Amino acid sequence: MKKIDPTAKIEKEVEIGEEVEIGPYSILQGEIKVGAHTKIGAFTVMEGKVKVGPYCNIGHHVVIGTPPQDLSYRGEETQVVIGDRTTLREFVTVHRATGEGKITSIGDDCLIMAYCHIAHNCRLGNGITMANSSALAGYVEVEDLATLSGWVGVHQFVRLGKLVMIGGLSKVVMDIPPYTLADGHPARIFGLNVVGMKRRGIEKDKREEIHQIYRLIYHNNLPRSQALQELKRSSFDPQLVEEIVGFWEKSKRGVARWVKGRKDSDEEDTSPSW
Repeated sequence: MKKIDPTAKIEKEVEIGEEVEIGPYSILQGEIKVGAHTKIGAFTVMEGKVKVGPYCNIGHHVVIGTPPQDLSYRGEETQVVIGDRTTLREFVTVHRATGEGKITSIGDDCLIMAYCHIAHNCRLGNGITMANSSALAGYVEVEDLATLSGWVGVHQFVRLGKLVMIGGLSKVVMDIPPYTLADGHPARIFGLNVVGMKRRGIEKDKREEIHQIYRLIYHNNLPRSQALQELKRSSFDPQLVEEIVGFWEKSKRGVARWVKGRKDSDEEDTSPSW
């Protein structure tokens, strides 16, 4: 049974799944689909073309699908897609994309905490955590299992790799490669996200291989292009090599530098104090 507060405004074209709950004074208008068992709090607004998966938790005063803060947007039809079991807490904003048919997307099992902003054309993978008041500019890509601490600001077109962790109040203007820790103004790499890898069940042999790959890239005094070519010819796990080398090859803004003198081993917790 649906539980829709009588003060909520739901237009006729909105599709609402079974067991959905919608709180007081929320407004849903446009080509909107809400998956089964999703809960939407009070005073939330969804407009335009929006798809929300099942078992999501949309908090109070959330705004999804409003036009992007982009001067090049001309009213073309774009959309927001949110995956399954994702939580958006109070006052989160998610804007529709710029460019006919383009998408702003958030994956499954994400936790987007209060006051976060996800701008137009951003693409977020699965299992991502964004702590309070973090903000993504347009066209940012965030890979699976990344964590952004509070008040992180990410420049447009930046990419954050798989299982990265970004320290609080960081200014991220270059790409952060997979499995690393970054912090600062601008953000620099402080080491590997050893704790995160352990928590996600990545075995010690694989963690050590990741460590050796980054040692070759950052600490062998080779030109970056040569180091990447060496990796392609190496005996390291081909999937890992493709994941990390491919990240560099797709970079538009360049990849952040490693803080001088920090050559952590797998067993060290090199997390900066955030």
